[in-house]
Amino acid sequence: MHDHDFEHDVEGFVTVLASELPGHWTVEYHQHANRAEQLARAAAVWDLYLVADAVTRHPLRHDAILTRDDGTRLYVTGRPRYEDDFLVAAIAPASVPPEAFRGVREPDGIAVPADPFAAAEAVTTGLFPRYEAALAQVWKNSDHLDSRTPVTLTWVGPDLHAHADSTTVAAILTEHGFAPTDSGQSLMLTGDDTALQARAVRAVGARLATLGIHLALRHPAVRPGLDTTTVALAQHPRPTARVR
Repeated sequence: MHDHDFEHDVEGFVTVLASELPGHWTVEYHQHANRAEQLARAAAVWDLYLVADAVTRHPLRHDAILTRDDGTRLYVTGRPRYEDDFLVAAIAPASVPPEAFRGVREPDGIAVPADPFAAAEAVTTGLFPRYEAALAQVWKNSDHLDSRTPVTLTWVGPDLHAHADSTTVAAILTEHGFAPTDSGQSLMLTGDDTALQARAVRAVGARLATLGIHLALRHPAVRPGLDTTTVALAQHPRPTARVR
């Protein structure tokens, strides 16, 4: 049997499915103009088994993405070569560092019957528990990564210097007035306009906070007393004679 000996009613199926799943869902149904669109729509599907195989090996024609108010997303399409089945998979959360997914097992999708009421039960009891467990681990990993990599702004005279460990952080700093130093090893925000500088720091802090990244301000370490004493003595001429 060929993939297109029948046509799954994806749009009708997901409309009823969304009304039976817990929570409030919106539905985005889409017909693919080409294979590139198909692959792009499923790029974030959190699956390495049944659904990933269908997406990469079969022309699917159309799919739907369901989004719940809390941000949970599901990918739904017809199951190739199975007229009475549909495929449902979770979509991985966006704006999470790739490192946060390391070691987390994918909550692979499931095949569900064409009956949307039975399908909603299968998703609720079969897919959601695995998805929620994987998501909790990803957020935990993400928090751990963020806690280890704060962005520190260091005062050097009136200017602020920062080292950006990622292109995302560098882009945020640049958008708010930081520019590469002559050495190219850091970014600097001049203190020519202290009010502008203060607004920029607040804006950078707010932007980084949305990514879960902490912003720290610090002054450079004070020189040791020995160095200070040496410099002070060097400023005075040596005596030519002792006073008895």
